[in-house]
Amino acid sequence: MEQLSLPAASNAEGQITLPGSKSISNRTLLLAALANGTTEIRDLLASDDTARMLEALEKLGVKCENFAENAWRVSGCNGKFPNKQTDLFLGNAGTAFRPLTAALAFSEGHYLLSGVPRMHERPIADLVNALLQAGANIEYLENTGFPPLKISPASLDLSKPLQIRGDVSSQFLTALLMALPLTKQQATIEVVGELISKPYIEITLNLMAKFGVDVVRQGWQRFTIAANSKYKSPKEIFVEGDASSASYFLAAGTIAGNVRVDGIGKQSIQGDVCFAEALSLMGSNISYGENYIAASKPAKLKAIDLDCNHIPDAAMTLAILALFAEGTTVLRNIASWRVKETDRIAAMATELRKVGAIVEEGADYIKVTPPVQLTPNAVIDTYDDHRMAMCFSLVSLGNVPITINDPKCVNKTFPDYFKSFAKIVKHA
Repeated sequence: MEQLSLPAASNAEGQITLPGSKSISNRTLLLAALANGTTEIRDLLASDDTARMLEALEKLGVKCENFAENAWRVSGCNGKFPNKQTDLFLGNAGTAFRPLTAALAFSEGHYLLSGVPRMHERPIADLVNALLQAGANIEYLENTGFPPLKISPASLDLSKPLQIRGDVSSQFLTALLMALPLTKQQATIEVVGELISKPYIEITLNLMAKFGVDVVRQGWQRFTIAANSKYKSPKEIFVEGDASSASYFLAAGTIAGNVRVDGIGKQSIQGDVCFAEALSLMGSNISYGENYIAASKPAKLKAIDLDCNHIPDAAMTLAILALFAEGTTVLRNIASWRVKETDRIAAMATELRKVGAIVEEGADYIKVTPPVQLTPNAVIDTYDDHRMAMCFSLVSLGNVPITINDPKCVNKTFPDYFKSFAKIVKHA
């Protein structure tokens, strides 16, 4: 297995420009593909997940042209994919697999969707059940409730509201919302239980509106899409920098110096921008500009007890910051960690213990008490999870060397992460 050894470091200084947001990139690609007209997408994230979406769209007959660096011209298919029969391999890209499942369920074709073994362990039953309520024709090819899936033409009926659980993954609701305009029928979605990761739904609704479809929302429980809704190209759209990726650099500044992150500001449509507010609660010195956020080291960091429903991905970085804080940090309402690229609660607990932390994990929470001294030379397993690798790089800023197994797993969202990290790190 490939390994990356990060030397002990005690200072982090500098300025970083973020890659594009994964969540915004893949949503924008799909909406551009479904729209009437051609869309030029600027600052698109270049990563494994976006590569899987681009490959899938091209196999479905959508013309996608890379005309400049991180810029793509997508010729929309006006709601009808040209290719009505194909097999799609989507790796471990949930932001491609879930929305495409819903869009293809309403596309009157024959499709097989599969991914890597971990994708076949990630539940999709709640999305499929909602699509079946609409009359979709979807079969599980291996284990009930999980990919791979076979999708066939169907007779759709949206006269009754579609019910979907809100407490497993917001990607299921996002997938339904983005796909329903393809039916041309009026459609209502009712969310059963509490909706987690609400800011990700805000991203979805914001982008749908940019492509000409406004969703009527009653709180977080009921969403209605008008009959004959239709996506129209906005001609040009810019992808914001990735707020989740910003968390590692803002954390580095908080732990060990002063770091400014360009490509995102306080007005971002991404919920993970609120990570900076969590840093403030811990004592970090945060400042904002129109297109940047900066963080610098406080006299001391203090532990927090936080409901992380609004920042599920960035909350992982808080678990690492807990190693540098006084007291026990508790991160709550993170059940969605269990169904991500790996079981992130279990993985985080296991790896934090390697560097000396005392950790308690529950079904939807994690408690982290820092050690008196970090354990040097820990070898961190990353579970083919990009966020595990990026999070644990920060441990080196505690003046201890650390080794990251399978560092290339960061290709999923941030292929140049370790190069960017090295630019801001000053070694002991």
